[in-house]
Amino acid sequence: MATLRVAVYPHAMHIGGSQLNAVELAGALSDRGHEVVVVGEPGPLVERVRAMGLEHIAINARRHRPSPVVARRLQDLSRRRGLHVLHGYEWPPALEAAAASAMPGSSAVAVCTIMSMAVAPFLPASMPLVVGTEAIQAHAAARRPGPVWLIEPPVDVAANAPGYPVADFVARFGLNDGGLANPVNIVMVTRLATELKLEGVLSAIDAVELLADLPIRLIITGDGVARATVEERAAKVNASVGRRAVVLTGELFDPRSAYGSADIMLGMGGSALRAIAFGRPLVVQGERGFWRLLTPESCPTFLRQGWYGLGDGGDGAQLLTGILRPLVGDPTRRAELGAFGRRLAVERFSLQSAAALQEQIYLTAIEQRRVAGAHRARVVWEGLRSASGLVKHEVRERVKRLNGKAARDDFNAAHLAQVSIETTSGGRLQTPSAPGSD
Repeated sequence: MATLRVAVYPHAMHIGGSQLNAVELAGALSDRGHEVVVVGEPGPLVERVRAMGLEHIAINARRHRPSPVVARRLQDLSRRRGLHVLHGYEWPPALEAAAASAMPGSSAVAVCTIMSMAVAPFLPASMPLVVGTEAIQAHAAARRPGPVWLIEPPVDVAANAPGYPVADFVARFGLNDGGLANPVNIVMVTRLATELKLEGVLSAIDAVELLADLPIRLIITGDGVARATVEERAAKVNASVGRRAVVLTGELFDPRSAYGSADIMLGMGGSALRAIAFGRPLVVQGERGFWRLLTPESCPTFLRQGWYGLGDGGDGAQLLTGILRPLVGDPTRRAELGAFGRRLAVERFSLQSAAALQEQIYLTAIEQRRVAGAHRARVVWEGLRSASGLVKHEVRERVKRLNGKAARDDFNAAHLAQVSIETTSGGRLQTPSAPGSD
């Protein structure tokens, strides 16, 4: 097989699910013999990119998104290096890659991956699209003519595995000094973002207070704009229970020691999958009060809809308390669920299998572009349609801000859990709205 020359462009370079997937897949593709560079702003993940032996091409962090300047830079990079693929993760990089691919002199085909839970309706219709769940694949394929591929969020199951050393982590954060002889550590590795994450983080802290009679400790690893809010709630609960029951570690460049220290994991998306790779029982986090334990019975729901859910708006702390209380007291059950999750991660979510499929997607996209030729009229039409849709989206977001409504920090988190997905919370079921329905 010929060597492919690929530019991978994550939507950000801080620690987070989509961008970790992008970087880890880039490394795995390089291991398969391809020439891969990573385009992105400065950030913590740059160090990881370089540690993989990949070149990092910096772009300005303070830029409009999507940026015509970045699109021209991608086009120039494609022309100078003879790239075959420009691969954008999430919608702004995807639009920039599509624009660069359509410019004269570009040799590359644009590919888009959406690892969040809704596909922007203004993406070019013929652009090859990769999504992360079966439900999103079916939903998107019914609404766009271009190919829609499925790559479930991959995990390096060799690097993320049971037995990871945690002694330094325990000592660094004083986890032996909480007044508990044999604490059960409940761990979250998450961005402390107001959107999508904060509700669940605060519910988990409140659950610690409700479970104060049990020897538990909640460890929250991550950082973000909501950190002050999380710290305030944690301090309140610690004072209430009279011990250091909630510990915030901040963001860790390599959070594997946090996963390794867990007896029970709470999480969504890529963090949920890393949790099961470590062989830990997992309670899946969502929004509107959603929490659900991963078991052989609940697993098909998550494989279909993704590692997330929407509840009915009930009390998430109470629901989580009901899940955790029996689990904390049953180490045999925890071991069984951890072993089940580890098997699932190895058999279905391996990084190496995902890289092989990614390679096939690239080869198919290149061949389809060769067969189709330039089709300049279609390229122009799709470009105009995308530009029009983007302008409408930005106007709607501006109106929301003017009306005092918070803009979401990730467009693709706006509509999570796709149409016809059964979501369970507190014994009741609901079918969330499809993207674009509001």
